[in-house]
Amino acid sequence: MGINNHINKNGGKIMNSKKTLVAYFSCSGVTAKTAQTLAKAAGADIFEIKPAIPYTSADLNWNDKNSRSSVEMNDQSIRPAIAEKLSNMADYDIVFVGFPIWWYIAPTIINTFLESYDFSGKTIVPFATSGGSGMGKTDEVLHALCPDTVKWEKGKLLNRISEDEMKLWVDSIVG
Repeated sequence: MGINNHINKNGGKIMNSKKTLVAYFSCSGVTAKTAQTLAKAAGADIFEIKPAIPYTSADLNWNDKNSRSSVEMNDQSIRPAIAEKLSNMADYDIVFVGFPIWWYIAPTIINTFLESYDFSGKTIVPFATSGGSGMGKTDEVLHALCPDTVKWEKGKLLNRISEDEMKLWVDSIVG
């Protein structure tokens, strides 16, 4: 991946000169698959937001109020550590940030990610996957974590979106 200048099949001109990144967090692989499709559609680099301590199935047990995910989502001040930091964030103009929806918002590891970098002058585009809920207040919660200088695109739920629909959405942003 990593090719951010697309050659237009209809004439060979460059369609996107902005360097684009798709950063994502995924536990089950659903968001990972969506992120890979998105990165291909956007001609973007891809970066997996991996927790320093991986989540186990017990950690993700929504029925256990003491499970790791339940505790994190009940206390929005928690910031799970990320295993590795992206060394070249300054290189990117547009950053798609993907995650599964947990309790109508992004997992708190996304808060960690957004607070770990300077997004001044960048465009952030949240995207999510969900087993049944919508984006809820995700945009409001995440946008508040970033400086006012950031251009913030409205988040989009990408469940069951076709590659053609994804390409149209991406083109409307990175054009």
